[in-house]
Amino acid sequence: MSFGGFIGGGSSGGGGGDAGLMMADNLYSTIPTSALAHTQPHMVSPPPMKPKMEGAGDMGLIGENFGPGDADKSKEEEYESRSGSDNIEGASGDDQDTQGDKASSSGRKKYHRHTPFQIQELEASFKENPHPDEKARLELGRRLNLESKQVKFWFQNRRTQMKTQMERHENNMLKQENDKLRIENIAMKEAMRNPVCSNCGGAAALGEISIEEHHLRIENARLRDELSRICGLANKFLGRPLSSLASPIAPGNSDLELAVGRNAFAALSSVGTPVPMGLDFTSAVTNPLPILPTIRSSMGMTSFDVSIDKSMYLELAVAAMDELLKLAQIDNPLWFRSLDGFSETLNLEEYNRVFPPCVGTKPSNFVTEATKATGTVIINSTSLVEILMDPNRWTELFSCMIGRASTIDVVTDGTGGTRNGALQLMHAEFQVLSPLVPVREVKFLRFCKQHAEGFWAVVDVSVDSIRGGPSAQIFSDCRRLPSGCIVQDMPNGYAKVIWVEHMEYDDSNVHQSYRPLLRSGLGFGAQKWVATLERQCECLAVITSSTVPGGDHGVISPSGRRSIAKLAQRMTHNFCAGVCATVYKWEVVQVGNADEAKLVMRKSMGNPGEPPGVVLSATSTVWMPVSEQRLFDFLRNEQTRSQWDVLSHDGAMQQMFHIAKGQDLGNSISLLRSSATSPNSNQNGMLILQETSTDVSGSLIVYAAVDIPAMNVVMSGGDSSCVVLLPSGFSIVPDCYPDSAGPNSSSGNFAKEATAGGGSNGCLLTVGFQILVNSLPASKLTLESIDTVNALIGRTLQGIRSALECS
Repeated sequence: MSFGGFIGGGSSGGGGGDAGLMMADNLYSTIPTSALAHTQPHMVSPPPMKPKMEGAGDMGLIGENFGPGDADKSKEEEYESRSGSDNIEGASGDDQDTQGDKASSSGRKKYHRHTPFQIQELEASFKENPHPDEKARLELGRRLNLESKQVKFWFQNRRTQMKTQMERHENNMLKQENDKLRIENIAMKEAMRNPVCSNCGGAAALGEISIEEHHLRIENARLRDELSRICGLANKFLGRPLSSLASPIAPGNSDLELAVGRNAFAALSSVGTPVPMGLDFTSAVTNPLPILPTIRSSMGMTSFDVSIDKSMYLELAVAAMDELLKLAQIDNPLWFRSLDGFSETLNLEEYNRVFPPCVGTKPSNFVTEATKATGTVIINSTSLVEILMDPNRWTELFSCMIGRASTIDVVTDGTGGTRNGALQLMHAEFQVLSPLVPVREVKFLRFCKQHAEGFWAVVDVSVDSIRGGPSAQIFSDCRRLPSGCIVQDMPNGYAKVIWVEHMEYDDSNVHQSYRPLLRSGLGFGAQKWVATLERQCECLAVITSSTVPGGDHGVISPSGRRSIAKLAQRMTHNFCAGVCATVYKWEVVQVGNADEAKLVMRKSMGNPGEPPGVVLSATSTVWMPVSEQRLFDFLRNEQTRSQWDVLSHDGAMQQMFHIAKGQDLGNSISLLRSSATSPNSNQNGMLILQETSTDVSGSLIVYAAVDIPAMNVVMSGGDSSCVVLLPSGFSIVPDCYPDSAGPNSSSGNFAKEATAGGGSNGCLLTVGFQILVNSLPASKLTLESIDTVNALIGRTLQGIRSALECS
């Protein structure tokens, strides 16, 4: 291989100054691109050319054959050794060109060697400033007893010497790279001349082919393999072969063929998975995919990486859907039915025998949480699927369980204007309303497929194990195994839902009081998802109905009820964000323990519906030796509110209106007013908006002080975003202890407490307050504010205990 003649070396005599600056200005631009791919058959290069440069003398050639440059190299080294310490009498650089005739007549120039002290000072000045101006040169010459011209020439020569050294180093590096490419080229040619069959091991007659043809064969083999695999995935998507790709394509067997897209998930993509509920929908798919939609590539990724990611995502999604359909079958031996009959727990031994690891081997410090539940919801399958595939609507529907969710990338779009075949990469924060349970961050694929008319399946699966590198360990405390729901429309307009939740997580950061709840499935399990879905769908149906339920008090228009419900939804969402420190950027003030609340703060600036300033959120969880239902009824009763709420001003509360959200009286929205006179006259114009929710997994009470004029606008159907509020409230969940005597902690808030009236079980109560400690966002939090909010939580809990005779 010949690079054609790189120019290196320096002047042998008077060729200093700018002549040295003309060396090898375009080293990389002179490399022909074809030289990197084509080489001569033998390692003999053509004779190097020796171009002449004006004023530069004979220049050494840096290329494959370095021999001709060896003589010039000694000249360069001699020149460099002199350029820093010697000075040509009379001229240097550009001035030498004007004195050419004089130089030829006077013969060889005499060199004046500088003293070691002068050289040392010049070198020190060169390090500080390699381009001194006239004033600096005069000062340096006066100090070293040199003329300004001598100083100027010395700096010119020194700069030329530095440039020459750098160019020689670059030329040596290029020569080494050239030698490496030549050796690699020879090895590739030898492999092409003597190919070996990958099947029998014998010689294969490949023949002499060009480099372009060889590259095309490699690319064609890769494309055949990719096309064959995508066709198989498309068959999984459609449930039938693609007509345009019906003919099989044999994979290439070239010895140089790239192994693209082969991974561990291929073994999981088995066909013939039976569909739950005893139905076979393989031939009843509507709106089939004509061809797989293309992936939307991420920034900074090559097309090759995108292709690998796409195929791996598709294979993982198909394998997860296959597993979900098997797990959702009725009367499956993979599940143990719970005593209440509403949920099922996974038989891990049977599961590990039937299913290979889908996302890798479970870490030793992880525990498994896998449950299944069935329910009936007031919504059709298509509407529910649209909500699940939209991260914003999904978060609104499960605001108590999801802190934040987003779509990272859309891998494939749905077809025919539906979500059939849609696959997207998502991120979500799953939460339990307590500071004792850390938020679970998961990065996962969500795949939606329509198996028949009115029959959909949506599956999630973590993707942390697909791509290597640091990003693979971002969410290492939890991973989501194939989980999701099967939705089937019913004749009465309802939909039957089978929900499967399967997660592995590190429970070392979970407080021991919440571990029984999580193991039961009431924290993150399928029972929680189904119960929340049933309650929220019922609420949506009631609120959007044109008829007013009989239990509602007060006359409010349908538009007013919708505006109030929207305001209550925002209030509850902000309360959950404060308890779990999600959505916003929170700063931890006090970590919290058995005796102290957890305090976090944030700065509110420009957030609609919130006062500007510093917002402090205080949260604490305690065990109560009373039933969940008894505690819930006590806290939502406006007649007993004065026993614990400081906003009641020690007086009875009056209910101004009540909006039912379902058949259960515990699901409602109400507006309360204190009948007592506040010592602060500003409080007389305040009302309390309260929303209560309850189901088998727990109960929630959220309230906030609101302004009367703003509420009048909302009650008339106006925009609810104008109402400024900071919510507070309670979350109540069953303790799930087997002996119903409380946690086994011996100190702090979780000590076993004796109740005077007895009680068959206990519950976990989480109380949360959000207060505005300062109206200036740039202000600092004071110790007085911390003491105030701690005292507020202590007073509230003490009032509840005293009223329920728990102290």
